Amino acid sequence: MRSDEAVNSYHIRLYVPVWDHTPPMVVVRIRSVHKRKYALICLCIAGFIVYKYLGMPARGWRTSRKVGLGANTSQFTLEGEPFRIVGGSIHYFRVPKAYWRDRLMKMKACGINTLTTFVPWSLHQPEKGVFNFHTQLDLEAYISLAAQLGLWVILRPGPYVSAELDLGGLPSWLLRDGSMRLRTTHPGFTQAVNTYFDKLIPKLVPLQVSYKKGGPIIAMQIENEYGSFAKDQSYMAFLKEALQSRGISELLLTSDNHNTLKSGGVNGALRSVKLQKLNQRHILDLNAVQPNSPSMVMDYWTGWYDVWGELHHVLPPEDMVSTVREILRRGMSVNLYMFHGGSSFGFMSGALANPSYRALVSSYDYDAPLSESGEYTPKYHLLRDLLSQFNKKGDSLPDLPALHYREAYEPAIMYQHLSLWDALSFTVGPFKSHKPVNMENLPVNNRNGQSYGYTLYETTITSGGLLKSCDNVRDRALVFVDRNYIGLFKRHSLELAVPDGQGQRTLSLLVENCGRAHRGRDLDKQHKGLVGDILLNNIPLRDFTIYSLDMKPSFIDSLYQAPWKSLPESPMFPGFFVGRLFAFGYPSDTFVKLPGWEKGAVFINGLNLGRYWSIGPQQTLYLPGSFLNSGINQIIVFEEQEGDYKVQFENAPDLGMAADIQ
Repeated sequence: MRSDEAVNSYHIRLYVPVWDHTPPMVVVRIRSVHKRKYALICLCIAGFIVYKYLGMPARGWRTSRKVGLGANTSQFTLEGEPFRIVGGSIHYFRVPKAYWRDRLMKMKACGINTLTTFVPWSLHQPEKGVFNFHTQLDLEAYISLAAQLGLWVILRPGPYVSAELDLGGLPSWLLRDGSMRLRTTHPGFTQAVNTYFDKLIPKLVPLQVSYKKGGPIIAMQIENEYGSFAKDQSYMAFLKEALQSRGISELLLTSDNHNTLKSGGVNGALRSVKLQKLNQRHILDLNAVQPNSPSMVMDYWTGWYDVWGELHHVLPPEDMVSTVREILRRGMSVNLYMFHGGSSFGFMSGALANPSYRALVSSYDYDAPLSESGEYTPKYHLLRDLLSQFNKKGDSLPDLPALHYREAYEPAIMYQHLSLWDALSFTVGPFKSHKPVNMENLPVNNRNGQSYGYTLYETTITSGGLLKSCDNVRDRALVFVDRNYIGLFKRHSLELAVPDGQGQRTLSLLVENCGRAHRGRDLDKQHKGLVGDILLNNIPLRDFTIYSLDMKPSFIDSLYQAPWKSLPESPMFPGFFVGRLFAFGYPSDTFVKLPGWEKGAVFINGLNLGRYWSIGPQQTLYLPGSFLNSGINQIIVFEEQEGDYKVQFENAPDLGMAADIQ
């Protein structure tokens, strides 16, 4: 450096604290005496940044913490100070990643201090040797974002989670083991859990509050509602050890209904209760099991999920807020399930098995305080008013984030058609089998079987007569002879007449997995497709050709090369229909509505939005603006039986006729 430059140079070192406590040094060099005023400006900026970082309360996870959540007295402590958990559940896998920040900011603005989420094994490990923790499933990014916004985190890693997911979040390839006993210490199950936890848990260890660099995770829940299952007394101890041996050192919880608290717990883990209406009996049962410990409602159900063919469940806002008020008045901690439900995109929805099979809808709105599309509801505003009263004195809640614009786009006119039969050449297979093979045991997906969607079974018949399903159709089958529709098999719809005909004919059954049961004691029996023999005139059908139609993005993408035809006046069903949605400028949220269509699924730019079904209650599918491109967007509808040939878009949801939860 020349001497005159040295005289007229100023070095400003700006130290910015970061996660590993190693301050990067930024050097700003002003080489001219005429630029001293810029140095003063830089000094002011540097001072502001230093003030911003050093003046922030120690709520972010980048500062070192040593003392986690304690439960040794009747009240929780955190960092040695009394602490009440006011939590809310938002599932990262049910919210577009582009909207994570928006939803969590709205949670923070409501007065919630702790985020809870389940972790779905089935999504993170779709095949035995395949793991996915990227993009929409980037759990570490989700937890880190919560920390940046000043939220603590309680994680619920399963392996079974329920959460109204297909098979309760367990991967369907587990069912390939004919002796499998899920949620027990059956070797096949524990080996699979250990392999999964070997991938999952190391990602979570550094995010714990007591870890050397400090993270937002203050507790973890072991499994979920095991008291209602309770087939193996050593199972919960196995899971506890599986977590702790891999480095989990935070408080462990279990969560059950009040009457199964004892059978669902494990020594060394705090028990918590689930409820929708606060009953003195619930509190007495909890206190009896663990006196002199903090009381927590781990799941206060703010609403409920919906099933196809019934009404949309709602819980009056006044009922919700009065129960939460009473829980807080008693000094208890609470987690709102759900605070924001989101959507069960694709085919991830579960089903109920008892007293009869009922499949769940695609919407997971749950009548939660924050709607499926992130809108504020009356519940939200009542809850925010309540929680502001329990907020620390002098601390005001953040301002409400702005809402996303919603638009009713012009209808998409379907202009091309592809019959199911013409699409078969783009499927995996076909496979030949003497007897029917269920979805899970098909030799697809690297021999992991088929998880979701449809499976087509075809065989040859030489006569008509009475076709019997023997209750072996899981869950619904369209039946065809020479590709002409003749009828439908549903659960407990066991017989169908096959018309007479000459010579050999092709009998086809298009079987749909409408969702595996997400809870109950028969999880091991949730195989899909044809799970046994189909009889024609009491003789079992044999020699099947089987096509796997799981409707994965790779399959939908492959249809670009299919022999699409201009839409005829009378298109063949089942079939695929393609149209275009135009979104100019920055795409907005919208809702897909399909009046005149019967049943199927909707794909936007290759992404599976979910199922639609005319029986309701759900009448619209939420389409986030983040799924759309500016300009032309492709919409594909797979329709089973009847189509209107256009798709409409609304600026508000229609979840069907509502009924209060009893």
